[in-house]
Amino acid sequence: MSKRRELERELQAFGEIREILGAMKNLALMEMAKLTRFISTQQRVVEGIETVAADLLSFYPEMPAAPGKARHVWLLIGSERGFCGDFNEAVKSVFNAYGKRFATEEAIVIAVGYRLSSKLADDNRVTTHLAGASVVEEVESVLTRVMEMLAALQTEHPALCPLCLTLFSHRLDETQVQALVLEPFRRLEKKPARFAYAPLLNLSPPAFFAGLAEHYLFAKLHELFYSSLMVENQRRLQHMENALHRIEQESSRLLLRRNSLRQEEITEEIEVLLLSAEALQRPTR
Repeated sequence: MSKRRELERELQAFGEIREILGAMKNLALMEMAKLTRFISTQQRVVEGIETVAADLLSFYPEMPAAPGKARHVWLLIGSERGFCGDFNEAVKSVFNAYGKRFATEEAIVIAVGYRLSSKLADDNRVTTHLAGASVVEEVESVLTRVMEMLAALQTEHPALCPLCLTLFSHRLDETQVQALVLEPFRRLEKKPARFAYAPLLNLSPPAFFAGLAEHYLFAKLHELFYSSLMVENQRRLQHMENALHRIEQESSRLLLRRNSLRQEEITEEIEVLLLSAEALQRPTR
């Protein structure tokens, strides 16, 4: 009896865990549905800015400055929450590999996300730890802090030493973490001018180009942060499904064991009843 009751307590605990994991799975699905819309919209924004830049550069091709000495900023995007498998370990692994390849570069390293920061807590290369986004609505505030930090770094030596931003993050449709150097408009495909006359600008072309590059950087960071959060929730969903599958298997095993013990108890009770009936039927002397 005690073994069966112990198994029933375990089955009840598994049932409670199953409900919690099911709720977490549903939240991940809801977040992924929102992120799908956000990513689609942000990609169109980035494409629109790139189109404007391409039109501008078709008349002013000399504006992108040649890359020279720069202050390197490495931005690592991890997760704020757990239950997402090796999501943060993958970012850390690529960061370590990249750091060995470019050991001579003095980089300012910013880690975003509590779970990633906890894995890099003892890494002296990390300059700043920032809280990450748990849901899509928090991405804006996280990016605002990142941009404020980049602006502060840029104002220290605005002309002599521009920033070179490298992003370490999960990207959609990629099996591994990518180290992406964000260089606004440097890799735009050169196309012939779509218009006969240069655009009419209220600013000088260099000033307009600089402002456009800043808008592009902010829009591209939105897209990359959304993509990272999408992959995080995909990993979380997969993690939840695997956990639920294991719980179902273990619950089935415990259920069979409990039923077997119950059958043994019923058999013992029947044997006791039969023995009692035989004792009652014996004649007394």
